[in-house]
Amino acid sequence: MMKQYHHIQVAVDGSKEADLAFKKAISVAMRNDATLEILHVIDTRSFQNVSSFDSEMIEQVSSDAKEKMEQYYKDAKQAGVQEVHFSIEFGSPKAIIAHDFPKKHQIDLIVIGATGLNAVERLLIGSVTEYVTRTANCDILVCRSKENSALTK
Repeated sequence: MMKQYHHIQVAVDGSKEADLAFKKAISVAMRNDATLEILHVIDTRSFQNVSSFDSEMIEQVSSDAKEKMEQYYKDAKQAGVQEVHFSIEFGSPKAIIAHDFPKKHQIDLIVIGATGLNAVERLLIGSVTEYVTRTANCDILVCRSKENSALTK
């Protein structure tokens, strides 16, 4: 018997695999008549290393993120998802994606790309996806691009 999902979270960062995760999340939301929560997390740790930190930088990053999120929202609605929301959060992507956001929104499925844009963090800290799959309290669907799939090797 297949599980019915009601609140699906998809984490997007502009990477190819996040876009694939978004498309799969739409598909799962449609099959389950579920709410789709599109989430983008701006990693505030990246601003700590900027010596000339100013509010204009945050405003620009936020504005760019909002523009992208509005497009994701439109795409989901055009695909036929009835209830769609998007959120832009600030902080640690690992904690927000795996724990904070799902708890706040009663998420029962997280859809996420296997890798994101930040290759340095993957090497030094471990990937956000790996952390989410290890620690989240709900089901996880990890999406790989065809180029990285073990099936094509």
